[in-house]
Amino acid sequence: MTAGRWRSWRGWGAVTTLAIALLAGAAVVGQGVGAQTPDDVLLTAERLTYNEELAVVTASGNVELSRGERLLRADTLSYNRRADLVTASGNVALLEPSGDVLFADYMELTGDLKSGAIKGIRVLMSDESRFAANGGRLTSDGRTVMSKAVYSPCKLCEDDPDRAPIWQIKAVEVTHDKKLRQIFYTDAFLEVFGVPVFYVPFFSHPDPTVVRKTGFLPPSFGGNSTLGLTYTQPYFFNISPSQDATFEPIITSDEGVVLTGEYRHVTETGQFTVDGSVTRASAPPEEQADDKKTRGHISTQGKFAINPGWAWGFDVNRASDATYLARYGFQRGENTLTSDIYIEGLMRREYAGVRALSFQSLDPDIDESGVPYVLPLADYSFKSEPSGYGDYWLLDANVMVLGRSEGPSSRRLSVTGGWRLPYIAPAGDVYTLTVSARGDVYHVTDAPDPVNRPGKTQDGVTGRAVPQISLDWHYPFARASGDWSQVIEPIVQLIASPNGGNPSKIPNEDSLDFEFDDINLFSDNRFSGLDRVEGGARANYGLKLAAIDREGRRSEVVIGQSYRIQDDDTFEQGTGLDDNFSDIVGRVTVSPAPFLDLGYRFRLDKTNFAARRSQLLMSIGPSWLRGTVNYIKLSDQPTTGVPSSAEQLHLVARLRLDDNWTFVARHQRDLTAEGGSLFTGFGLNYEDECVFLTMRFDRNFTQNRDVEASTNFTIRVSLKHLG
Repeated sequence: MTAGRWRSWRGWGAVTTLAIALLAGAAVVGQGVGAQTPDDVLLTAERLTYNEELAVVTASGNVELSRGERLLRADTLSYNRRADLVTASGNVALLEPSGDVLFADYMELTGDLKSGAIKGIRVLMSDESRFAANGGRLTSDGRTVMSKAVYSPCKLCEDDPDRAPIWQIKAVEVTHDKKLRQIFYTDAFLEVFGVPVFYVPFFSHPDPTVVRKTGFLPPSFGGNSTLGLTYTQPYFFNISPSQDATFEPIITSDEGVVLTGEYRHVTETGQFTVDGSVTRASAPPEEQADDKKTRGHISTQGKFAINPGWAWGFDVNRASDATYLARYGFQRGENTLTSDIYIEGLMRREYAGVRALSFQSLDPDIDESGVPYVLPLADYSFKSEPSGYGDYWLLDANVMVLGRSEGPSSRRLSVTGGWRLPYIAPAGDVYTLTVSARGDVYHVTDAPDPVNRPGKTQDGVTGRAVPQISLDWHYPFARASGDWSQVIEPIVQLIASPNGGNPSKIPNEDSLDFEFDDINLFSDNRFSGLDRVEGGARANYGLKLAAIDREGRRSEVVIGQSYRIQDDDTFEQGTGLDDNFSDIVGRVTVSPAPFLDLGYRFRLDKTNFAARRSQLLMSIGPSWLRGTVNYIKLSDQPTTGVPSSAEQLHLVARLRLDDNWTFVARHQRDLTAEGGSLFTGFGLNYEDECVFLTMRFDRNFTQNRDVEASTNFTIRVSLKHLG
């Protein structure tokens, strides 16, 4: 027998390892033993000995044994070459290719480090969740089997590590199958703060290497004064790497079962989703039927690339009736469902798009036969390359065909061409000259004729031509003073075009929703659509003031007014533009400190400065306690598409109790004489590394047909890392 001992510094570990491997290999071959140390084995330690007679390598002191993608560390280690057996003890750690680390007091493994027995096993998973067991074994087929094991992703209390975590799973046996990427439990108990609350004879969940896995998702419990008690249990289907689906039935005590689901698919050129619901429930009140009726909704969106410049897509949203979405809690605040299918292209300086639109009103009092559809709606926009002087050409075109099952229909062709020249004067003021001409041709059917024959309709062709010239002037003055930068910028816009331009035969379909504010103060046409144009000679003027410091504090003021040489009926009374001088519009934004943000938008009466439109948005408080106030008051004069009077207050408070708990409260109120509370609710969230808990309670005071004022509560608990 021969023996030897080597000492090496850490930097010489690889050299020592290679020498030992070659020596041991030569000795074994000389004795005719078939097992040899593979080339990918590396062994380093502070002290190494080799017993040639027994073919045993013994290492101690910061021992590291590497075999392929596995690394074994221990205080002491012996390797029996004949039995191909590795024995390690003292602070043993085995690092596996998956990123999992197995800690133990003692391990006895095969030479490839893939199988063997372990005593006092502890496992740190790649997602930082943990296992602990009395003992376990590794199998050659990639399984880790642990007996009397405990699993938890929760961190232990720093002050009392022996205290039970928030939740853990105890099982008689746990098997981690790395090929299936699944963890199986036998006779498992779920404990919360050390107290058993649930038992299952068999249970499994994906291991941390799985991003998506078919199985149950966390359920939610709740209640609704309309639907009764509710239980929602989602189930996720991992169909393929590019497809998945979620089936999410809602079981209610008063309205039966509502089946909901979602399907998602990513293709080579794009992606699309489909979600919807269906139930068998009482018919809507307007149908005056006692029998049950199938009610539901569908929503699907998708977008796909045709080539680098062109794409097509769709966004379809439909419900069985006007009140279904609100009654069953699917409504997101919209009053109309819009469905859209389109194709569009964006080139270097061009855009073209064609789409078809349909609408469904969620107001039960609106007759669906009068709701329009648009097929097609086509747009084209072009901007030329600037010349040597900086000027460029513009072209916009639009085609729209709008129809109804019953009522007026129209067909429109609109083309606008223009030329624009920007210029910066030597003094620093900026000029922009724009010359344009617009032509519109309409063919209308059953259009109202309020001028000549009230209550009658008219058919035929009509149109208009609108030439226009405008000149914009900006003169920004900037000054730096200490940490602050200040800007003062007067703005004047002069526009000339013919008066009128809105014949009574041209229907107004896309310009009903109108509001004069600081956003469109300097627009050459303030209407949102093409059916109405703003004509006449006019001037828009205003002032912008801004102050910004290096720490991000900011203040900004914008105020302005419009003057029209000739007042006409282009704008209705109550819009603020129905006289020569318009109302005064503007906004004020102030952020003097990180804990305070103020914003105020206004429209003031030009004669007495009374507020006609006001919106105040304030966010105040440090990050742990933040409150938001949103107040809006609309003009008390009726305008198209706007109620005669509206005044609302929306309050939100968010309190972060600590690193895990957050409290949120909301209240919305109608401040008019006939108003009252619209919505009140609060929620409590808890989140840490292993638990997500959300609790919601709210009262919705809105009523409409079979949608009654309702009280709702929801509780959802998600145990992280369980799939």
